[in-house]
Order: sequence, then structure tokens, then C-alpha cells
Amino acid sequence: MARRTKEEALTTRNRLLDAAEILFLAKGVSHTSLQDIAREADATRGAVYWHFKDKADLFNAMMDRVTLPLEASLAFLAHDEPGNPLTHICSATRQALLRIATDPQTRRVFEVATLKVEYIDELQAIRLRHLRVRNSFLDKMEISLRAAALSQTTVLRLSPRAAAQGLHALIDGLIQNWLLDKDAFDLVEVGEHVMMVYISGLGLNSEK
Repeated sequence: MARRTKEEALTTRNRLLDAAEILFLAKGVSHTSLQDIAREADATRGAVYWHFKDKADLFNAMMDRVTLPLEASLAFLAHDEPGNPLTHICSATRQALLRIATDPQTRRVFEVATLKVEYIDELQAIRLRHLRVRNSFLDKMEISLRAAALSQTTVLRLSPRAAAQGLHALIDGLIQNWLLDKDAFDLVEVGEHVMMVYISGLGLNSEK
């Protein structure tokens, strides 16, 4: 009996998170109430508060169900992994673009997280999460770019930190522009070409 109750609670929690994805995408986070989510999930407002303390907590739980592209790419940027650092950078970028282009749930949650959220007072926890992920990506990308320059005995044309910030802005910007019009260009193909031009511009040889 207890096991069934636990399974039912998990089912309700997932229904609430599914409803949140749908409504956040359609209406935006700040214009979606917890009552809206409860109604969409065919649950009570009390059920929402049983599982989540507030909207920011629910939003972050929704995010936790999906590893977003730049978060997933961090695994490719572990600086202690063997191999060519530039290969890790290219693999990380390609995986990020491929995932957003082919996984509907990842795409939906990424769109909510980047285009459908306002960092108002009640949603500051969401802003802090966004900053934490971005800064972790920048830290690891900076290490990887420095290692790539060292392996090629070259000097980057930007500081490693500025180079990492530029690459992050490039990837993030491409994804957001693609989300606005998915027929405008092939995200993976254009993203890979643009990334290679950027890397060459830093003074790195992608062929090595």
C-alpha cells in the first residue's frame, strides 16, 4: 500500500511538471500561476504545495528533469580527460547543438528557461541557477581553451576567459535565434561551421 501511495505521488508530481512545461512555454513563467498548473494537471493546489514550496522550486524541479545542452556539454570539458582539448571543445559544442535540435523536451525546457522567464523577485532562484550553470561552463571552457593553446604551442588572440565568454555567447545566441525560427537554418551544420571559424580566429588550428 505504501509503495502504491509513493508511486501515485510520483505520478502526480510528474503530471504537475508536465503541465508546468506546457503552460510556461505557452504563457511565460511569470504569467502562469500555481493554480493554472494544478488545473492543467487535474490536481489540487494543495498537491502543488505538497511537492513544491513555490513556483521557483517547481521551475527548478522541471529543469532537473532535463539536462540542458550547455550543462550536458560540461562532461566533455573535463580538463583531466586524455586526448586533444580542442576535440573535447568541438564535441561538447556539437552535442549541445544536436541535443537541442533533436530532443523535443530539451528544446521545450531550454526555450522556457531562456525566452519565457523574467527574473522578478519570486524567481530569483531561477536566475541564480542560470548564473551557476553559465559560470561552470565558462570555467571549464576557459581551462579547455588554455589547454588547447598549450598543446599547439600558440597564444590565443584573446584571454582564455574572454575567448570562453565569446564561445558561450556564440552557442547560446545561435540556439536562441534558431528557436525563434527553426526553419531559418540548420542549427547543427551552421553552428559547427561558425564555431570552427571562431576557433580559427582565436589562433587555434582545428586540424591538429
